[in-house]
Amino acid sequence: MIEVVVDGRALLAEGPVWDARDGSLLWVDILRHEVHRFDGGGDRVVARLDDPVGAVAVRAAGGLVAATGMGVALLDEGTGATEWIATVDRGDRMNEAKCDPAGRLWAGTLTNEHRPGASGLYRLDGGRRIAPVLEDVTLSNGIGWSPDGATMYYVDTPTEAVDAFDFDPATGAVSGRRRLVDLRDVPGRPDGLTVDAEGGIWVAMARGWAVRRFLPDGTADAVVELPAYKVTSCTFGGEGLADLYVTTACFGLDERELAAQPHAGAVFRCRPGVTGLPAFEYAG
Repeated sequence: MIEVVVDGRALLAEGPVWDARDGSLLWVDILRHEVHRFDGGGDRVVARLDDPVGAVAVRAAGGLVAATGMGVALLDEGTGATEWIATVDRGDRMNEAKCDPAGRLWAGTLTNEHRPGASGLYRLDGGRRIAPVLEDVTLSNGIGWSPDGATMYYVDTPTEAVDAFDFDPATGAVSGRRRLVDLRDVPGRPDGLTVDAEGGIWVAMARGWAVRRFLPDGTADAVVELPAYKVTSCTFGGEGLADLYVTTACFGLDERELAAQPHAGAVFRCRPGVTGLPAFEYAG
């Protein structure tokens, strides 16, 4: 059963991440520059930034870290104050970001025109040193890790695929890039992703009305259909991490499409029968 938990017509809801510190869901509306927090008391905007905010993550030392504009900033949601700690030089803005098991923040960029190969994927370590990992990216999107931390999954949306890398948790090095899931014959294009405790990879399909689960060998396994065309990302949260939260968007839809999709831009929740993995925190 699909439940609407935030029905706010977000222009571009993205980057959901479960904050275990207080049992709430963080998510962003990229185009409104907003950071939201949803809990039992409802949804509220906890920060409005000067630039588009592609994603946030929990910081181990307290507060949040935000992939925003063309860099990364520490964010005090109580005051809204930001402290820039890194900048990048490929693309027009930050997009998806996520922390790895060692507390490094991985963040990618895009260009507004989606120019081929003009963006990148970056790794920010706990010492606030940022380094490019991939420099031939068009639209950097979903990132995730297998339960044992040995494999990293990655989406560059126009490739219409999920790629896998061998991952070294100690150094953050990636190698052995390979095509894991070919999505060219699947409705929509891959956007954000999350990994469950069994190793299943859940991929949000923008323009595809669904989130799709794939086994670690790339085999298609399950589909969760949504009443929204632009499905953007997903994560697990709630008690026992048994709830799957899904973000969507409404930007670019015309009046007819908006009327047919009254919950476009909502955040949805369902219980797919598996549990997720805890979100990692930024160590810097």
